[in-house]
Amino acid sequence: MKSTKEEKIKKIRIERRKLRTRKKIISMSTLPRLSIFRSNVKVYAQIIDDKKGVTLVSANEKELKDAEGTKINKSEKLGELIAKKAIDKKIEAVVFDKGSYRYHGRVKAFADGARKGGLKF
Repeated sequence: MKSTKEEKIKKIRIERRKLRTRKKIISMSTLPRLSIFRSNVKVYAQIIDDKKGVTLVSANEKELKDAEGTKINKSEKLGELIAKKAIDKKIEAVVFDKGSYRYHGRVKAFADGARKGGLKF
């Protein structure tokens, strides 16, 4: 069993990794940022304009009507959905912000789905 101190240190590391990733993305790009949040059950995504501080497009797995199968399949369909919404709002290119997550599993499937839907990273 982990102690409280170890859990706090882990949370601090995750937060630092997330902020470090976001800082690199914001400082280097003029494009909107495609941010992903992964819970144990669902995946949520949004496209953010950091200059204005406004969310341009958002999507989550609850919006998927016919999504069946594994979490990875649902994540890929969510990527396609947010790509469709973004293209409807004339957003064709974004910068992918994976946050503190590794690029594999549901995060990778989401990114592949967004690319398949027409978004350019």
